Amino acid sequence: MISPFHLAIPVTDLDASRIFYGEHIGCEKGRSSERWIDWNFYGHQLVTHLVDDKTSASNANEVDSKSVPVPHFGLVLPKEEWQALAIRLEQAGNSFHISPYIRFKGELGEQGTFFLFDPSGNALEFKYFEDMSNLFAS
Repeated sequence: MISPFHLAIPVTDLDASRIFYGEHIGCEKGRSSERWIDWNFYGHQLVTHLVDDKTSASNANEVDSKSVPVPHFGLVLPKEEWQALAIRLEQAGNSFHISPYIRFKGELGEQGTFFLFDPSGNALEFKYFEDMSNLFAS
């Protein structure tokens, strides 16, 4: 069994985060207060912490001819869940920073991927591998 991770991220609007993570991504809401919400992020604990000012310089790295935002976080999902999430996010009116596509096609590490930003500007990546044994292949 894979151990769940815990990730805390800054957000500037808890109500917008509640809609994005709860409704658009489909995370179950856990404990909460006036300043934070725990989310079941596909079996992992994601905490959105309200901050008054989120000041961070957004950087990017060129990967497969795309401008990948740094920092970012996300999940590797089964292909069917990845496809369903991409459709759900698009139907909810979210814009992709990098639309769903196959990266490194025909190479070791071939993967489906997409990127988007949450309402507070946190970058997320979701991906899948046809062959999960290639997740850490070099």
